[in-house]
Formats: sequence, C-alpha cells, structure tokens
Amino acid sequence: MSKKIFIDGQEGTTGLQINERLSKRADVEVISIDPAKRKEPSERKKLINQSDITILCLPDVASREAVSFIDNDNVKVIDASTAYRTDLDWAYGFPELSARHRDDIRNSKRVSNPGCYATGFIAGVYPLIAGDIISPKYPITSFGISGYSGGGKKLIEQYESDDVSLKEKLSSPRFYALGLNHKHLPEMKIRCSLDFEPLFTPIVASYYKGMNVAVPLLRRELNKKMKPEEIHQYFSEYYKNEYFIEIAPFDMSKSLDNGFLNETGCNDTNKLEIYVLGNDEQILIISRLDNLGKGASGAALQNMNILLGLDEKTGF
Repeated sequence: MSKKIFIDGQEGTTGLQINERLSKRADVEVISIDPAKRKEPSERKKLINQSDITILCLPDVASREAVSFIDNDNVKVIDASTAYRTDLDWAYGFPELSARHRDDIRNSKRVSNPGCYATGFIAGVYPLIAGDIISPKYPITSFGISGYSGGGKKLIEQYESDDVSLKEKLSSPRFYALGLNHKHLPEMKIRCSLDFEPLFTPIVASYYKGMNVAVPLLRRELNKKMKPEEIHQYFSEYYKNEYFIEIAPFDMSKSLDNGFLNETGCNDTNKLEIYVLGNDEQILIISRLDNLGKGASGAALQNMNILLGLDEKTGF
C-alpha cells in the first residue's frame, strides 16, 4: 500500500518541484488540496492528519500553525521553512553529516530541512569541526552566490519582469542581507557547534538557480596545519560513502573550466560538490549545489525516502 504524502504549500517554488517529482512515482500517493481551500485551516488540518508524511513548504508562522494542527500521532513532518532548523527536538535533515544525523532522521517524526546557503556552508564546515581541524572559536567568514529563485515568488517576478528599467537594475550581481543578519546564520552556528555566527555575505545574481558557497581559511589558524591537498583527502574520506556528495578532483585542470567555477554545474540534481583549493598558506572550500535541489526540494525528498525506509536515491 502506497504512503500518503501531503504538501502544504504546494504552490510555492519548493512545493511545485516536490509535487512534480512525486507525480512520477508509483510508490507514493500525493494528497492534493482543492486550490480554493489551500488557505483554509480546517481543510489543511484534515489533509495533514490523513497523511503519512506532510511536507511543509510555507513561511515560518504557517509552518508552526500546521504543526499545531496535528492530532494523529502517526503523522511525520518535514518542514522546509526556518521555523525548526535550530530546534534540537527536531532531527536535522542533512543525513550525510554523520551516522547520528541519518539515524535521527530515520527514527524521527519531525525533520527540519536545511536551508540552501546553510547546506553549502555546513557541508564544508561541519567535517572540519568534527575532525578538530578548526576550532569552534575560529572567526569564520563565508560568502555565497545564488540564482534569484532562492528569493521566492516575489523576487522571481522582479527578475523575470519585462520592465526594461528593472532589468537594467537587476542585471549585475547584488549583495544583500547587508546588516549581516541573514536568516541562515543561527542554523550555521548551531548545527556546526560554532561559538560564534560566521560573517556571511550572500549575493543574488541574474540567473534562475544554482549556487556556490565559499569558506576561506588561513592555514596558520588551523588546529591541524593541513595543506589543501590534505584537507581534500580528509573530505574524500569523510564523504566516501555518500552518493549525493562528491569531492571534486584536486587537480584543478580536471575540476575547473579554465580557472572558473560556475554556479550551475549541479542544477537539476540532488548533488553537492565540494572543491578544495588554495596554496600553502590559504585554503578555499567551495560547495556547489542546486538551491532548489539539494538546497530545498531534493533534500526534502531524500529525507522523505529515509522516513519511508527506502533507498535515499529513490526518485532521483
């Protein structure tokens, strides 16, 4: 008997992608809400409690409201908002980080999906903390660049507008969250067990999706004075059994395009690639992923597969 999946917020960017992927699967049944009733609490509550797994693709307040509707103890929830990403009572939906993370997801009824920038950041930083290569006190800086789809419907409408003056304004990459208060910062700190939030500067650019998240390191400040090739080997060993995380070849001629690294190389996949670059004194860790894939819908479906006891690669 197929499991029933309800997507609360199926009209959003993430919800649409999840729905599209699930529509091609015969092993699950997607419960659909009448579009005219999609904001009615009573209808949402009914469908949530009829589901085996509900995937929340909603703003934080609406996600918390949805969780409050649950009175069926068998319902499992995957939340794609920021509402529960720092709540230690919820499993953190990044199974590749450790065996404990994967077990927590498998045995939980509440899973918080990581944020897109946070996924790229944590993929690079968590193993370094776990291996005592950097200290939790390390003053980490990071920057990331993403396509405009990560900003949701309103930002997508702006970038895809026919307004000529608006097109010119949005034609070049733009820094944002200039108050250094990006919503993923608490998640980055807590899920990496850092003493301080990183100094993170995100950039949005005039293309639809795909992102790079970079973390520069000074070798002299590392707990273990490892060279880039040694850190590359460490990452290769750390993630050696993970299907969705790939460590790019250390030989730059094989991993880069004439010295450039674009943001779209993992688009339409659930893959995350890690690049280790630099020299004897400075090291650069870059994670590349699809912000709507491993950074959103793909991660949700991977977590759903774990909750259902399926191979994580099912449907990819």
